[in-house]
Amino acid sequence: MKIILTTLNAKYIHTNLAIRYLKAYARPEFDPVIVEFTIKEPALNIVTDLYQRKPDLVGFSCYIWNIEETIKVIKMLRAVSPHTKIVLGGPEVSYDVHYWLRRLEGLADFIIMGEGEYSFKQLLRYVHEEIPLEEVPGVAYLQDGKMKIHPQPKKIDLREMPSPFRFEEDRESLSKRIQYIETSRGCPFTCQFCLSSIEVGVRYFDREKIKEDIRYLMANGAKTIKFVDRTFNISRRYAMDMFQFLIDEHVPGVVFQFEITADIMRPEVIRFLNDNAPEGLFRFEIGVQSTNDLTNELVKRKQNFEKLKRTVMMVKEGGKIDQHLDLIAGLPEEDYESFRKTFNDVFEMRPEELQLGFLKLLRGTGLRNDAEKFGYTYVDIAPYEILSNNVLSFDDIIRIKQAEDVLEKYWNAHRMDNTIEYLVTEVFETPFDFFQNFGTFWEEKGWSRIGHQLEDLFKRLDEFLRTLPNVNLGIVHSLMKLDFLAKQQFQPRKLWWEERISKEDLKAINKLLLEKPEIAGKEFAQMQLNEKEIVKHCLIVPFNIDYKQYQNGNIVESDDYLLTVFRPGNTPYFASFPKNMAEK
Repeated sequence: MKIILTTLNAKYIHTNLAIRYLKAYARPEFDPVIVEFTIKEPALNIVTDLYQRKPDLVGFSCYIWNIEETIKVIKMLRAVSPHTKIVLGGPEVSYDVHYWLRRLEGLADFIIMGEGEYSFKQLLRYVHEEIPLEEVPGVAYLQDGKMKIHPQPKKIDLREMPSPFRFEEDRESLSKRIQYIETSRGCPFTCQFCLSSIEVGVRYFDREKIKEDIRYLMANGAKTIKFVDRTFNISRRYAMDMFQFLIDEHVPGVVFQFEITADIMRPEVIRFLNDNAPEGLFRFEIGVQSTNDLTNELVKRKQNFEKLKRTVMMVKEGGKIDQHLDLIAGLPEEDYESFRKTFNDVFEMRPEELQLGFLKLLRGTGLRNDAEKFGYTYVDIAPYEILSNNVLSFDDIIRIKQAEDVLEKYWNAHRMDNTIEYLVTEVFETPFDFFQNFGTFWEEKGWSRIGHQLEDLFKRLDEFLRTLPNVNLGIVHSLMKLDFLAKQQFQPRKLWWEERISKEDLKAINKLLLEKPEIAGKEFAQMQLNEKEIVKHCLIVPFNIDYKQYQNGNIVESDDYLLTVFRPGNTPYFASFPKNMAEK
């Protein structure tokens, strides 16, 4: 029997852990072949690949991001290979099987609900005519037009689970793709917008086996290893043991990512990480979602924001771990002004990345069941994003999406950290107001429908700022120049600003730097650049702030030149000196 396990990943760099667990558990009696695609590949190409493999059974792993594309594939596959058994599993089809059985009537033979390893293996035994269908737990199907839903099996003992990482065919791609690892299943919390709230309790895999898997992944070139546990630090003892192991045995260049519940993390754990973790080894993902107490209460989300903030700030002060914080717009009773406050509360912590998401009413969640209670309108096709509710209009959502677009381009991409910090603290009333106003301007200009290069981002911000009153463009332009040049390794051929120094003045400045290099600082003088090197590696531009004062945290206006020395492989060297010094 030829069995294929497949899925449509969001990107090539992603790896599907679920189908690898299914394969590992099905062995040695069965040996499924894993074939992965992406949602951007044409459905006909995917079907052609699957068809040419002549499978007896194909299992699809289904999620909100791939279900509609998966259905297109299934329809074609059923047409060209009517005798192939088609099985669906995964979170998207597990919690509303009545709907999926009707929608996929004639297309899917079986749906596996929930945790699928044992059920899938038993289903293979049935298809192989070893056992009757009645002995296959956790499956749903149509029989003579009637729905048949088998009871769920007993939970698997995760400590006995075989490794999903030891397949020879995967070794070559371990260094090229994100590797996901699971050390527990379940979540202790009951957030009503999340599917994890459905499964009660937390179960753990064998800790030593997990460590062996991590050693194997590192030894075979894995660079990014992401833990998919819903709350990695629910057990302090378990988390500390794993942190210590990863610190002790990590391979340089490997990054580990975790989903952390920040308000339950103890200060001593953070101090341990700040003292012992190498910089860049860990990355934390923290779901804040909302700082509105009523909203959190309505979705049954327990959160102490002050403790969460303490954790984030302690980690930030340690300077070792990047933090990715999540917000959700559209939660119950969080209107536009409340969301504005939530955004500002969280942005105040200056996370390295702030993801602004929009509520999705997932099948099986409590919030979807209560949609009418809160006046939700939403798209009833995956990913089920909301359109409005009783306190948030579609106009509000459009505006927040505009803010989110600019947030991604300017803050999360870290293209203009100096500039954005000045704008959100000195120019706009709140950070959200900057992202919102600029986002709306961006949309009105039609820029969301065209591409952009790095210099375009600077030009467009400049165009926006010129429409505002009381903006000190001299200071802002200087910070923008600093941000632009800091990203370059070589002297850029294309500058986003129009102001230029005349050839005569530039020649005089270069001569001054050659004769009196100390005006650009001790470090520059020690470089001992000759005339040719100054012309090749140095850029001088007009600058309206004192760079030395800025390094000390002060913005002092001045009439200066900024010197940038480009050093391939290193960050550029910056110094400023007064224009009148050059004139003399």
